[in-house]
This record gives sequence, structure tokens and C-alpha cells, in this order.
Amino acid sequence: MTVSPIGSRARLLGSCFAAALPATIATAEDLEDSYYTLDTITIEQQDEQNGEADRGASVYVADAELERARTGDMKDVFAGIANVSVGGAIPIAQKIFVNGVDMLNLVVSVDGVLQNNRGFHHVSANVFDPGFLKFVRVDPGVAAADTGPNAVAGAVIMETVDASDVVADGETFGGNVRLNYADNGKTLNASTTLAGVADGFEYLIYGRSVTGDNYEDGSGVESSGTAANMQSGLLKLAYESETGHRFELSGQALRDDELRNARANFGNGWPLVNYDSERNTYAFNYSQTNATGMWDPEVVLGYSQSYLHAPVTPGYNSHNDTNTLSGKFQNTFNLSETNTIVAGLDFYDRTGHYYDDNRSIKENAKNIGVFAQARFEPGERWKISTGLRADFQSLKGTDGSKNDYSGLSGNFSAIYDLTDQLALRGGYSNVFGGVPIEDAYVFDPSWDYASLSATRSQNINLGLDWTSGNFQAGGEVFQTDVKNAREAAGNFDFATEGLNLYASYVWGLGSARFTYSDTEATRDGRLMHSGDIVDYGAPLGKIMAFEVMHRIPQANDLIVGGSLDVALDYNPTYDSARPWPTQGLEGYEVLNLFAEYTPPSLPNLTFRGEVLNVFDKDYSDRASYGGDFPGFTPIKEPGRTLVLTAVARF
Repeated sequence: MTVSPIGSRARLLGSCFAAALPATIATAEDLEDSYYTLDTITIEQQDEQNGEADRGASVYVADAELERARTGDMKDVFAGIANVSVGGAIPIAQKIFVNGVDMLNLVVSVDGVLQNNRGFHHVSANVFDPGFLKFVRVDPGVAAADTGPNAVAGAVIMETVDASDVVADGETFGGNVRLNYADNGKTLNASTTLAGVADGFEYLIYGRSVTGDNYEDGSGVESSGTAANMQSGLLKLAYESETGHRFELSGQALRDDELRNARANFGNGWPLVNYDSERNTYAFNYSQTNATGMWDPEVVLGYSQSYLHAPVTPGYNSHNDTNTLSGKFQNTFNLSETNTIVAGLDFYDRTGHYYDDNRSIKENAKNIGVFAQARFEPGERWKISTGLRADFQSLKGTDGSKNDYSGLSGNFSAIYDLTDQLALRGGYSNVFGGVPIEDAYVFDPSWDYASLSATRSQNINLGLDWTSGNFQAGGEVFQTDVKNAREAAGNFDFATEGLNLYASYVWGLGSARFTYSDTEATRDGRLMHSGDIVDYGAPLGKIMAFEVMHRIPQANDLIVGGSLDVALDYNPTYDSARPWPTQGLEGYEVLNLFAEYTPPSLPNLTFRGEVLNVFDKDYSDRASYGGDFPGFTPIKEPGRTLVLTAVARF
């Protein structure tokens, strides 16, 4: 990820490793120009608002980074980005934290369709297959009004691959096959993508299967409930007319069905229970790809669903089904090349449903929002973005009661170029968060909703970005303050604050990147252990990530590199409402190495070998639950693992 001469951090974190993997068919002569330089334009062009002030702190995941993660999980997607932490070790248990805030409190969308279908606090509400993602952007803290409703602590925006991303220019058909094997857990990973384009019509078919056994942690102990058994797929159809009217239909599905620990995000010591989970997302998108004037419409309609059958309590055949119907209708008023206003309306209808052999309990939230976001450049060195939205929510409780909530949200961001190399940026938002659907597994029909208040948050960041030739560096301080965070039928206050730093250097044959994040989370103004801030945050402390790669022309352009993941010791003094025994969090350093080779005579084949956790570190990721409780076994990461990958493109 790189920064432009004006110094936006988003550009650094989006492209630092654009050279990591070839993403399309290429000859050996093409590789030097296409895959070993850091092309920020290619990366950011997928975002229509790239470079705007409200993207100043955004994190873009580069195409090559997604390519590297296609046979992995969301932890692999965000590897190397210290302020996005992923704990939980296995996909179904992975919780994602942005600046220390659980992603449940951010707008999360795939192809414009709202996600965050919360179900059970021991599993993830956001399991996605990186194999069909082509774009990931994180807006930490401050999010624009047109991003979506209830952006309490920012947004995570994802888009799936199109046929044109797979089919080479000038061709009508293309695809790829990926095979991946990890010796720790004997896990086999296979996927196939087929795509075609002709006369404006496009289709894409993708399927993936991952199967394996439990892996061993760094001490050589088998981690129970960690076997892989996941299948996923994507079907996408599109048509674009000669005049630029584009219509897309897509459906994606993911299923994970395997024995897990009774609490899937906990470590050994729990009885095994079969967790059968499914995720589905259906999307319709319309846009006008060549619009430049005052009529530039976009329409999104979609449905997302998360289902879980996990009988975690003896005698209760527990299920939950959480789903969201959502839509957005907006228009971009292109006042000039640099000044735009995006205005529109969005809605969602979200239901959480818990049921077993004896009970059926529901919550339902409906929201309608209207919004406008203006982006403009008042001078050569200024970029300004400001927006306003109004949301109107209706909540139907487990007791059948109905309550209405409404509020305004506002945001303001600016970038000012102090010099040609140094830029100052900042952002602020005050957000109406509504009342989120609760954890379905704790639904209680006796809850009294009369005193439940809508969430409201304030986010602020202030940063500097500096660019000098091939070196970029910078960072920001940030704070998120959430009032009336929901817990059952009550409220509490939650906050995170901290510091993010980054540095990147690019040379002719490689690049290196360093990121650092220092985050502190509080509840009602007090430092809390992980049990008191579940679904809102985690005690993370200081986290660092370093990545480096280099191409060796003398070895037929062999690429070698590695990464270092570091968490420093964290010993806060907790002032918990629940006086459970606590302990400090022990630090760790984990080294990963890789080598990748594309034979000159077979440019459509790529082979990659990796050694993960080289020194067999016995550890639990800092973002995993429970490391601050003595005697408790959090879920641990795999020990030393050899991974072999082969990719064939056609």
C-alpha cells in the first residue's frame, strides 16, 4: 500500500505488496512492469471516491494481497495491517476488530448488501471467502454518510470478482484452478473459477472446498474443534449496454459443518458439538458506468442471511437465523471533475430469530435513512468532505413491544497539503447508531425495552502523511466514543483510543512495509477484560506487523519474502464490573517465510511454498478471546505449518 504525493494513508495500506502475486495472465516480459511496481492508480480505481478527504484514513487491501489470501481466510486478508486484528484461529470463530472495535459495530457490506447478521457471540457474524473478493476497503472510525446506516465505528466495504477480472483482454472465456495443501491439519484446499464475456453479457461461476483435520498448536498439542470442512460458491451474471447501463445479479453461499468446541472460539477443554452454519448473500446492482453529469444513478437491492445450528446447551436443540433485506437508491451530482454531491435513500429490515424444540423468539429492526455527502476541493491544497444523514428506526422486541428511534448523523473530513511531501488530515463523525439486534442465543421474552436507548457515537482521527521518493511514513491518533452501547435490555458506554503508525519503502526489485497500532478499550470509563466488552472490543495493546519481499532476476524472477507478526506484553490494571481473576497478556513474535515461482516456459502457472510460524510459537492471537483469564485456554493458532500452493490460469 502506498501514498500519493499528497500523502493519503489509504494509498499506502492498499498497495505495498502489489508485487506479491500475478493476478492475471502475463508473459515474463510483462511481469516487471505489471507486478513488481506499486501501481496505486490500479488499486484505487475500484473506488469511485478514491483520494477524497473521507478516504484519508481508509485502508485498501491490494489486489495482490487478496490473491495471496484466496486459499486462506479473513486473517490472511488483513495480514500486515496492525490496526485490523483478526482473532479466533478458524473462520467460524474469527472476530475482526478495527481500531479495537468489533466489526459488528461497523457498516459491513458485500456488493452493496448489508451484512452483520449477528447470531451467537462465540462465532463470527462475518465469515467470508476471500476467494471471491476483489475489493476490500476499511474506513476506521469516520465513515461518509453514503457508506450506510449506523456506522458507529466506521465501515468495511467488500466487492466480489467480476468476469472481466478473470477473462483476459481480447478473450471471451477464462478461469483458474487453485490447489493448496497445509501439512499441519492435513488440509486440502481446492477452488475453480470459470468466466465468460460476450456482447455485453458476463457470467462467473466459482466453487471452493476446504477439508482437513484438527491442527496442532506450537506446543504440539492437537487443537480440538479446528478441523476444516467448508464449501463456498459464487454465481454472478451481468449485462452492460453500449450506453453504459450495467445490471448485475449475484448469489453467494458458504457452509461450515464440523465438530467444534462447545464454545467455538475457546480452546481445548470443552465437549465437542456439531456447528452447522450457512451464509448466503443475494444482490442486484444497477449503475451507469459512463455517467459524468448530474444524472449518475445507482441502485442496490439485496438479502443476506446467517444460519447456525449449534446445540451448545444440553437439552436445547438451538438454532438461530438472522437475515437482512436492504436497499439503496442514490444519485451522484457531478458538479465538476473535483466537486460532487451524492444523495439518496437507503433501508434495511433485519430479523434475529432464535428457536429450539420449546421456544421461538424474535427481534426485528427496520430503518429508513436519507443522506447526502459533498466532496469538493476549495483550493489547490485542500480536499473537503462533509455529509449528513437522518435515520428512522423501528424496533420490535422479544416481548412484542414496538419502539421508534430517530437521529441525525454528521461527518467532516479534510486533507491539507502542507508541502508537496507532507499532508495533514483529520476527520470527525457524530453517528446515530440505532438499537442493534441482540445476540440471538441470549434472547429473553421478559426483557423490558422501555429504558433501552439508541446508540450514539463520536469518532475522531488526526494524522500526518509524508512521502519522499520511494519512502512513505505517517500515522494518526484516533478515538471512538460510543454512548448507550447495547447489552441485552440495557446500555453502557464503550470507547477505544490509540495511535497507528506506518512506513513503507519500495526499491526496484521489492518492497517492505511496517505497521504499528496501540489501542486501549474501556467500558464506562474503566479498563475492562475481554469478558466485559464482548461484541464491542478487545484488550489489544501494542501490535506490530512487518512484511518484506524481493525478486531475484538471476533465479528466473523467483520471489522470496516473509512477515513478522508481533504483539508486545500488555499488562493493564482492570477495573472490572465483574471481579474475575485476570492476568496480563503475554507478547509473541511469529515469523512466516515464502518463496514463489512462475516458470518462464509456463507463465500461466504459479507455485508458492510457505513456512508459517517458522519457530513453532505456542500462542493465541491477541484478538482471540480469553487470554487475560488465568487457567483459561483460549483458542491457539497453528504451530509450524508447511503450505504448498499451485495456481493454473487459462
